[in-house]
Amino acid sequence: MVLIRHELRQGRASFVIWTTVVAMLLAVCIFIFPQMQDGMEGMSEMFASMGGFTEAFGMDRINFGTFIGFYAVECGNILGLGGALYAALFSVGALAKEEQGHTAEFLLAHPLSRGRVAAEKLAAVMIGVLTFNICVYVVAIVSTILCGEKVPFKEITLLHFAYLLMQLEIAGICFGISAFMRRGTAGVGLGAAILMYFINLIANLSKSAEFLRYITPFAYADGADIEKMKQMSRLPYIRGFTTNPTLMRKAGVTDYVSFAKQALAEIPDRPVSMEVFADDFEKMEKEAREISSWGGNVFVKIPV
Repeated sequence: MVLIRHELRQGRASFVIWTTVVAMLLAVCIFIFPQMQDGMEGMSEMFASMGGFTEAFGMDRINFGTFIGFYAVECGNILGLGGALYAALFSVGALAKEEQGHTAEFLLAHPLSRGRVAAEKLAAVMIGVLTFNICVYVVAIVSTILCGEKVPFKEITLLHFAYLLMQLEIAGICFGISAFMRRGTAGVGLGAAILMYFINLIANLSKSAEFLRYITPFAYADGADIEKMKQMSRLPYIRGFTTNPTLMRKAGVTDYVSFAKQALAEIPDRPVSMEVFADDFEKMEKEAREISSWGGNVFVKIPV
């Protein structure tokens, strides 16, 4: 615990700067929405006709004229990229700075194993990223209330949680990189985060590059997909939802269980059909029983 506190103290200045900047940008975006709302419908039509640019940022899948649609795109990009850069910068130097400052021997002279040093440093990184997201989330909620908008707690919470998971993954990747570096870590960490961000944009732009969604954490935090499901569930003529493994792969879903449970949590009042993966009947039955236990509105499909 001593080493965790030490790491958090060392990163305090960076934490304050990044949290303040990202939170302020989010607040500014939220406060300008009421002034822009009247022209949003026209902007949605304009964005819808911009082809690849629209697809890259998910504007073809949301209503930009609604607060949550605006929030998912504008605030989502700020939170996604800003949070990723902070997570990368904080984590990529966690181990390397001991080599840079020639303090590795000092650490190892204490009754701490190498494994414990690495574990406590990683824990400090995760705590820093989590605290950053909590602070930004609170600012976003307060700003939404102050600007007079009704707070869509479920949607905003889900979106922020998705970005938190994405940032933790980037922090883990950059923490691993820091174990092999002695200098230049800041540039490498920031470069890695920006590279993964642009890989996600490329994957959204081109169908032939969709496989890139499997190698970038940004693909797991798509505010447009979350908002699209919520919008459809509100339509009175939508009686239920169905999906299958093929459609999920095309949509870039890599974690079937997490996606399914997230969908069921968001849509508890409509039937949702899900399909088993297995090929033989014994495994099909086992999977079907497991999937059916996820909710009372689940209908399991078995291909024959």
